[in-house]
Amino acid sequence: MTQQLPEGLFKTLSRLGLENFYPNKLTLRSLLEINKEDINTNLASSLKEIPWYFLRNLLQINAECRSCVQLPANDEENDDLFNIDLCTAEEIDNGINALDLIVALFFCADSFLQQEIALRMSMCQFSLPLLLPHSNNSQCSLMLWALRGIVKEWRPHSLSESKGFIEDTIVEANIPLYSFVRLKNSSLSKSQMLNLVLSRGQQSHNIFMHKDMEDRAFKKEIANGLVEVFWYLPCGRENLDIFPEPVAFANLRGDICESPAQFSFLVHISTATFVFLDKVEDKEQESLNSVKNMREKIFLVVNHKEQSDREDMMSVKTTFEKLDLPKTNVIRKDKTNNITFFSKKLCASIKTSLEVATINKITTNLMHEKATELGLSVDETKSEEQKKAAEEIIEAIGEQSILNYKKLHLPLQGENWKRLSKLEIKLCRLNDYSDLGIEDYKSQLQEEKTRIKEEQSRRDISKDMRGFIDNLCTSDKEKRDFFLKWMKLKLDTHSRKNLFHLRNQFKEQCKTKDAELIKGLDKALLESSLGIEHYMREMGLIYKFSQKPTDDVSRLPLLAAEMVLDGHPLELLDGDASNIPEKWVSAVLNEVHNKVGKRSRLLVLTVLGVQSSGKSTLLNTMFGVQFPVSSGRCTRGAYMIFLKVNEDYRRELNYDFIVLIDTEGLKSADLAQLEDSYEHDNQLATFVIGLSDIAIINTAMENVTEMKDILQIAVHAFLRMTHIGKKPACHFVHQNVAGVSAHSKCIAERKRLLDQLDEMTQIASEMEKQPTAKLFTDVLNYDMEKNNWNIPGLWHGTPPMAPVNTGYSEAVADFKKHLLETIKNNGNNEPTQIPEFLEWMTSLWRTVKYENFIFNFRNTLVAHAYDNLCKAFNQWDWEFRKEIHSWQHTTEVEILNADMDSQVEVWNKLVSDKKEELSGEIKNEEMKMNEKLKEYFKRKDQRVNLIEKYKVDFLNSIKSLTNEIQQSGRTKLDCVLELKLSKKKAEEIQRKYRVLIEEAVMRLLHDCKMSSLSDDQLTKEFEKMWSASTANVSGLEERDIVGCILKQLKKNFSNRNVNQELLNTDLKKVGQSSFRVIDEHVDKCKGKFVDMEQLQIFTDAAIKSCTQYLSEKAETTEDYHDSLTKDLLEKLDKNLEQNYKKYEANTKYEIDLKLHICGIASREFLKMHQRFLSNLNPHGQLEKYKPGYLSDFIDLYKERDDCQRKANDYIQLCIKPAVEDFINRSLGVDIVDEILTSHHSAEYSSRSFFQYSIQKELLLKDDFDTFVKYINSYENFVKNWIFQHIQQQMTEENTLYKLKNNKLQVIVKKITTAIDVASKEPDGVSLPNNNKSIAKLVSGIRENLIKDISISVEDEKSILFQIQSTCHPFINSVNMALENLATQLRDQFLKSEDIMETVRKLTVKPQEELFRRVFGCGIQCPFCKTPCESGGKDHTLHSAAIHRPQGLGKYKFNKTKRLVERLCTTEVQSNTKFKNTDTKGEFHPYKDYKTYYPDWQIPPDATIEASDYWKYILMKYNNEFAEEYEAEPANIPEPWKKISQEDALKGLKDAFNVK
Repeated sequence: MTQQLPEGLFKTLSRLGLENFYPNKLTLRSLLEINKEDINTNLASSLKEIPWYFLRNLLQINAECRSCVQLPANDEENDDLFNIDLCTAEEIDNGINALDLIVALFFCADSFLQQEIALRMSMCQFSLPLLLPHSNNSQCSLMLWALRGIVKEWRPHSLSESKGFIEDTIVEANIPLYSFVRLKNSSLSKSQMLNLVLSRGQQSHNIFMHKDMEDRAFKKEIANGLVEVFWYLPCGRENLDIFPEPVAFANLRGDICESPAQFSFLVHISTATFVFLDKVEDKEQESLNSVKNMREKIFLVVNHKEQSDREDMMSVKTTFEKLDLPKTNVIRKDKTNNITFFSKKLCASIKTSLEVATINKITTNLMHEKATELGLSVDETKSEEQKKAAEEIIEAIGEQSILNYKKLHLPLQGENWKRLSKLEIKLCRLNDYSDLGIEDYKSQLQEEKTRIKEEQSRRDISKDMRGFIDNLCTSDKEKRDFFLKWMKLKLDTHSRKNLFHLRNQFKEQCKTKDAELIKGLDKALLESSLGIEHYMREMGLIYKFSQKPTDDVSRLPLLAAEMVLDGHPLELLDGDASNIPEKWVSAVLNEVHNKVGKRSRLLVLTVLGVQSSGKSTLLNTMFGVQFPVSSGRCTRGAYMIFLKVNEDYRRELNYDFIVLIDTEGLKSADLAQLEDSYEHDNQLATFVIGLSDIAIINTAMENVTEMKDILQIAVHAFLRMTHIGKKPACHFVHQNVAGVSAHSKCIAERKRLLDQLDEMTQIASEMEKQPTAKLFTDVLNYDMEKNNWNIPGLWHGTPPMAPVNTGYSEAVADFKKHLLETIKNNGNNEPTQIPEFLEWMTSLWRTVKYENFIFNFRNTLVAHAYDNLCKAFNQWDWEFRKEIHSWQHTTEVEILNADMDSQVEVWNKLVSDKKEELSGEIKNEEMKMNEKLKEYFKRKDQRVNLIEKYKVDFLNSIKSLTNEIQQSGRTKLDCVLELKLSKKKAEEIQRKYRVLIEEAVMRLLHDCKMSSLSDDQLTKEFEKMWSASTANVSGLEERDIVGCILKQLKKNFSNRNVNQELLNTDLKKVGQSSFRVIDEHVDKCKGKFVDMEQLQIFTDAAIKSCTQYLSEKAETTEDYHDSLTKDLLEKLDKNLEQNYKKYEANTKYEIDLKLHICGIASREFLKMHQRFLSNLNPHGQLEKYKPGYLSDFIDLYKERDDCQRKANDYIQLCIKPAVEDFINRSLGVDIVDEILTSHHSAEYSSRSFFQYSIQKELLLKDDFDTFVKYINSYENFVKNWIFQHIQQQMTEENTLYKLKNNKLQVIVKKITTAIDVASKEPDGVSLPNNNKSIAKLVSGIRENLIKDISISVEDEKSILFQIQSTCHPFINSVNMALENLATQLRDQFLKSEDIMETVRKLTVKPQEELFRRVFGCGIQCPFCKTPCESGGKDHTLHSAAIHRPQGLGKYKFNKTKRLVERLCTTEVQSNTKFKNTDTKGEFHPYKDYKTYYPDWQIPPDATIEASDYWKYILMKYNNEFAEEYEAEPANIPEPWKKISQEDALKGLKDAFNVK
């Protein structure tokens, strides 16, 4: 802006800080941005703040917004009351004339903001600019465009009896205009007089600003020449209306001589012009003479004051005569008349004028024509091109019906689109499959969907639609916005005319409550609606159905994204078809996401309420937006508007956009008679509340019944959201609650509301089958004080003349401030970005179409969040176990190294203390794990809010893990103690015979010294001596393993009277043949319900699982322990318990089965025990040292140096076993770590991904037998798969060698250090170089390694027998032997890669650890045998990502014996029924499967392709499965036969959310 502007304008704009916005640079979009000022309710503190305070309050429709023009006075600084300069310079800087402010803002606002300002001022019942004065050497402007958006309703007295009304754009309505102007000398305020004329029986409303309104009257700088307009509209009640018909009033600011063009324009277009004057000067006379030819329109309003002189009156008389006015056209105010009396007189004159039959009425065309004729500019001319483009499209409608027009020009949203929507509902419900098989019915629906989509894709874009799109494609956003606005204005006008008759009919029929007629009229209303949303919808459907989109079609989402960012609403839910064009909405919002640099954190706010309860007005008032409140059409569906958060405020709010969602009203009186209206309301409420971060429930306190209905719907929606992890903040807005005592009086109301909410929560929880929710506060964090808002009524008086109630605006502003402050202070959860919002939207919409929301909800965001938690939990679980394994390793070595000469009681005490220590370690780790879980749920990322309900499951899993490790740890300590005792017994025998042998060696040496013998002779003599000395060595006593197992079995049956059966059993003979299920295994009364074939299958699987467990345990080098039998029986008990209801076998079955398994166990565990005893056999241990004693004997005989040989023996016989034991004890953990950190780590990260990995491998391997094993022997298959995977991983790149070598390096380093420490005295001096020091050295090495490895003292003594060397050479030899040992072991590691043999020796079995990690609970789906994938161990609900055709679980039809091709994920959404032993042979609806299987969650497939994997498998191997299961092949639906391996893999990826 430059100084070329008129001085007054430049000065005004500069004072207000608006100079950078001139001309027309201030946009509505910038004002709607959420910024810090939205929570600032303070008055303006400087002149530059005044425009923003005014606009902020005006957009909130606060009628007090004009009061900001004067800054708060500071009277304390001026004590001199009589200072004549007091109110001069200071006054200038202390305020602004309100009209100057409005004119300045209109100069700076762009065309669309001007329209918005005019609309809001109209709602406040302010006068509006009709003619804007010239700004920069330009002519004044007629503001038709600015007034175009104002739509008013009124009821002239002619329609009072019929209760009809007129709704129209105010500038289009033919309404008489009365103009009020003044001469320079007028002392009577025409604005004040107009306010009195337009007020009746109540306090005068300041429609027109006047000098007495403000504390100080500020001089107008730029407002002279402004013409304001105001419309009086009757309500149809004679006692309230001032005028029977609508009347417009214009008010010219300044005198007519200053604004001749405006005066002339007003006289030409007005019904009458009232000229306020005291006298008439010459120049003024000329101005009046210029309109002499229209003298019948001129009324002189003369103020005859006391001090008026004769000359003044004569000037008036002269004018009267020159203009040749009738006497009735002069209205005189005598000094005796007060202004109230005179206003009535003036009003009477206007009424008289209105009664003239030929009264002139103002029209838009007349105003436009006269303005052009008089050289005035018209603001609409700049959009003439867009106006014509809009008119061309509207003209195409012509006289044809809207229905026909839509069929021709908007064909994609016709019957096909609606049919498609219904098909999607049918696919979700599957209620009408009749005689067709359900999978065939499903396929039939899918084929019809495909056909419709193909039909839609072949349709051409109509001429009108192409014209609409072309006009949107302009790069000039202003032109696009003008076009859209003209389209809206023209379409709204057309709709009002077209729907007027239909709506009246509809209202009449609603009184009759004829559902069929209402339905027909509702359909007619919907089909007769036409707005921009229909064209935008068509645009979206063009994109949705285009199979090979052209460049023109591909750019549509980008175009719509620009519109969304410009503040245009986007249709989220098509209310006509009750469907969401997901492809379109996703494409548009993804483009928005890209355009904002992928910074699209959304806060979604929704208002939900009954129809016409003011919810749209609430949003419009709160945020300054324009959701349609009344456009002449029935609004259906849901729309969203994006409000940008100002850059400076984003960090505080943690959001980039606030998204407002406006919906159609609930409990529509028009739709209440329709049979599905309640379900429709529930679906809509669930959908929009599910999308929301903040949900505002809008109610009217005076309508209790209506309020109960809306609350019931809302509670259902909130309950559903709580179940799926979404917890929107909820606020209740009670409209039409006013009065200073409202808050106090409403405390009781709010308490009653909470009681109602609690009652509704209980009802809703029973209906939703979620009985855990008893109170509303169980569902949401609800504060009776903070979550309830009382808002006064919207109107202050009787519409249409009532302004918006200031109390309403201020209450809404306070509510908005509270919301923003709450958002700012409550950034707990990670904000949702557009991609996550779309994912959530898709899941919600898919699920609300099902009959049971809670049981059918599937969402990728929830799945990802849950999977991430499972991954984290698995990591914590392993860290827990690893820590305890490490402690266990150290402790076991410590126990084994305890003094062998100690009493058993000392060892018992040691183990008891270690058990206490173990409990402490476990408790500590449990606390760490609980803390990690707690911290995880505090995170703002990972969407933890969505999985809050699973927190308890994982807490329980931690407890279960703790108990498992506690029990396992204590058992291992008991096993180590038993091992220690066995070793003690063995070593005592060994020691006894070692002494005898050593004495015999010395005797033999003495005898042989007498003779000269060769080595062979010496060896022969030694053999005789050895045989004689060891002839009577006894072994360890073998335990009664069979007796031990039988004892454990009796304990297992301790509470049941079955001892006799057990006593009469010889376990050695049991379990040698296969187990057969017989009739006696099932009670006769239940036998008819039990499928004996299925019971046999279950039994075989249970026995197979137990025998695998036995083979795994029995192949180790450990000794038998009673815990093995106990664990075996507990494993079987768990299996029986999980399947008891299914088979209901009796006690005999359980006894026979357990005896059978214990019989097998007795033989396996006996072999295990015998192998252990063999390894500890004293005779074998002595034989191990026989070569050493022989060498000692010969060396002593020949007096040779034995240093190096003794050192080698020490390393090979004492150190090497300990080193190997060290590696075996710790290698298992390292193998698991290696697997979990390798490129295969994802496969073990969670159970669901593990399932995906296995099933993918199965598909690619393409081997039928492998599928059979996976399906029928799942546990064994998984164990074998993991073991094979370990073998593969350990073989790759010599991984096992590297791991072993790492361990070897660790322990060799420790041994080297121990040798170094032991070779010195405590003071650091080397041990004496004598023979005695060797024993001290060896003892020192063992003591320094006491926490790492266990070295047998007895073995040391055997090796050091009669050593002749001195200490220092022996140390050197030991170090050399240790190096050789390391080399030897490395060679062994390289040469021997027998993974199975290695794993057999490991203390921690990696396959068991990995199996435990991914196997889970092992429960299988009751219908199709799919294994559960839920995380943790103690989850309350079982679930699986993908289910199978039931025939794969060996189910077949009773009559035909065909394999069942049905999927349980399809059945649970249909009306089909099932029967089995659980239902006692009675049919039961699949939909209510939770009656029998409450711990299973089986939602329908997200898409029809989701189960393609198992459909493909059954289709491909149908005959093979039939043969395997001794059944007939399944009837494969035709569409399944088209599924390829690639389709199956894609379905698998989709089901497991693998990208």
